[in-house]
Amino acid sequence: MGRRYFGTDGVRGRVGEHPMTVDFALKLASAAARVLAPEGGTVLIGKDTRLSGYMFEAALEAGFVAAGVNVMLIGPLPTPGIAYMARRFNCDFGVVISASHNLYDDNGIKFFDASGGKLSDELEERIEAELEQPPTTRTSRNLGRATRADRSRTLYQEFCAATLPAGTDLTGLKIVIDCANGAAYKVGPRILADLGAEIVPIGCSPNGRNINDGCGSTAPDLLQLTVPGVRANVGVALDGDGDRLVMVDHLGRTVDGDQLLYVIARALKERGELRGPVVGTVMSNLGLELALRAAGIDFKRAAVGDRYVLAMLRETGGILGGEASGHILCLDKTTTGDGLVSALQVLAVMKQSGRELAELTSGMRHLPQVLLNVKVAQRFDPLKVPAVQTAMERIQKRLGSEGRVVLRASGTEPVIRVMVEGRDEAITRAAAAELAEVVKNSAPAG
Repeated sequence: MGRRYFGTDGVRGRVGEHPMTVDFALKLASAAARVLAPEGGTVLIGKDTRLSGYMFEAALEAGFVAAGVNVMLIGPLPTPGIAYMARRFNCDFGVVISASHNLYDDNGIKFFDASGGKLSDELEERIEAELEQPPTTRTSRNLGRATRADRSRTLYQEFCAATLPAGTDLTGLKIVIDCANGAAYKVGPRILADLGAEIVPIGCSPNGRNINDGCGSTAPDLLQLTVPGVRANVGVALDGDGDRLVMVDHLGRTVDGDQLLYVIARALKERGELRGPVVGTVMSNLGLELALRAAGIDFKRAAVGDRYVLAMLRETGGILGGEASGHILCLDKTTTGDGLVSALQVLAVMKQSGRELAELTSGMRHLPQVLLNVKVAQRFDPLKVPAVQTAMERIQKRLGSEGRVVLRASGTEPVIRVMVEGRDEAITRAAAAELAEVVKNSAPAG
């Protein structure tokens, strides 16, 4: 049947425009209740710091309570924290009100099942089918109840801290933490401070409108200036809902998800705790693959998207994977991407080894990666065009074993993405331009 409203990460859009309206949120809550808790049950609702979060929280609460589902409201908490707390409280499911790394004009609603995982496509389709029915209102005897669980967020803080190796704390480290004025603004600094770190918080003063605005993992410029400016050891940048992580070394240089995967993987291997391959995506930098190979670590690539990384980890028995954007999965610690948990794993390596992040990442060199978007009149599969195949083979041969060519049709717009990696930036750029021209000339007319 396909899905009209659920995308790769829940329902998302511009606030005030369908489907991100109060009436739709109430209908969505009622539909979800009929599918996920038809006999009643409990849902945990959390959110980030967007002004519209209050509005959607109230609408969802009304829809669930009217349908006979008990509601626990935990307030601002990172998305992975809500997944953890829903499991901890034995809830039937959890709901997050967030548009992740988008600005405050947008918002979204996403669901976790009782195990803290994302809903299956089949469940999302069943919820959408129920949207055709009017919202349910049970009799007074059968209504749900709503309670606040704000003080319970300390349980999530304790969980994060417990993912550090036994006997490890962060005493002696000076850390700048940028929470993107988002969901981690309370728990993030508290976790690091409780572990003994000296912290300098930025992006921890939300006003409802400044989430992800010139701060956080998508805009780490201020963090890059602050870390060397205050002579900190390292900087930690989360996105608005706390599931992505970018770090900054003591020199003010950004360290992306590929580099963080390398640091964590090396440490796990040295401790004899790495299981299965490390999983990246087709867009992960070739430098990561080469560095892991040099360290004797297997690497595999999944399609773009954390759900595909997770699927391949489960298929191969792996425990570590992620994307360059900083969405990292440490399945030996938790069930979903968690920026704070991932940061703690890197900080633990720094503390135990006595080495700065710049030194820990020195074994991985980013290869020049050129990405070009070729607009076409209509979508087509470039890999089925003989001229494109010939050009790819020619370029791959020229680049050799330390180069890579990826062609990918966009799933949302008439664009073919051309990505080329290689040791030499000038040669890589020329190869990308050459292939993009072949793709353009091979595209069918509109």
